[in-house]
Amino acid sequence: MKFIKIVVFFLLFISCENKEQYLVRSFKSNNGWGYTIAINDKIVIRQTVIPTVSKQMSFKSEADAMKVGNLVRDRIKQNLSPTIAKKDLILLKIAL
Repeated sequence: MKFIKIVVFFLLFISCENKEQYLVRSFKSNNGWGYTIAINDKIVIRQTVIPTVSKQMSFKSEADAMKVGNLVRDRIKQNLSPTIAKKDLILLKIAL
């Protein structure tokens, strides 16, 4: 009986687990780098420019695009606003 309770608990735990898959990918643009975020293979964000910067600038490196993309993904996963502020760019040391 104890074994059955453990199995039932385990099955309930797994069924309640969030099964959404989030994927951040970088891509080369005409002027630098950008990123996409896909949820369950559906692209929900395609960012070609650095957010919050007044002029339309692409990321200078793939690493910078991925840093911001990963931050946005993490915020989405936590049901937070994915908005990027200037302070986020400074903390991530994004080249402007």
